[in-house]
Amino acid sequence: MNHMERPRVDTLEKAECWDLLKSHVIGRLAVVVDGHPDIFPLNYAVGNGHVVFRTAGGTKLQGAIDQALVALEIDGYDDRSEHAWSVVLRGTAREITHPAEVSAANALPLEPWQGGTKAHLVRIDSLSLSGRRFPVTKPDIWKTPVSDPRRSTFE
Repeated sequence: MNHMERPRVDTLEKAECWDLLKSHVIGRLAVVVDGHPDIFPLNYAVGNGHVVFRTAGGTKLQGAIDQALVALEIDGYDDRSEHAWSVVLRGTAREITHPAEVSAANALPLEPWQGGTKAHLVRIDSLSLSGRRFPVTKPDIWKTPVSDPRRSTFE
């Protein structure tokens, strides 16, 4: 491909974006706190058309309550097709406090990776969901184990 050519990027349908969100558990949450953006890795679950995560108190919780605008991003690589993909969910977040919603959230497969008390459940309601897929330029690099030193320059 000529360096001047624009690479092909395919737009994912919303249903495929939801399927990818449902089939993964780790993402990055973007919030704004005190006028500054911040990004946090988190694990999440999808239930009834929204995303739920568990957290302790702190900046992440502060930025993701009271109908705060947030974004959740996940991405991955399919070594069979040699395509990378990315999904972004933009929405409003609020802490789950109603007993019926707490019960439904607790029924989701939501187990934090990090230890400690994660007493707060947060729900993200979707305002927009988008995704894209594109061929990678050097697929041999992405087929190697994560520990391969060739990948360290990309991370």
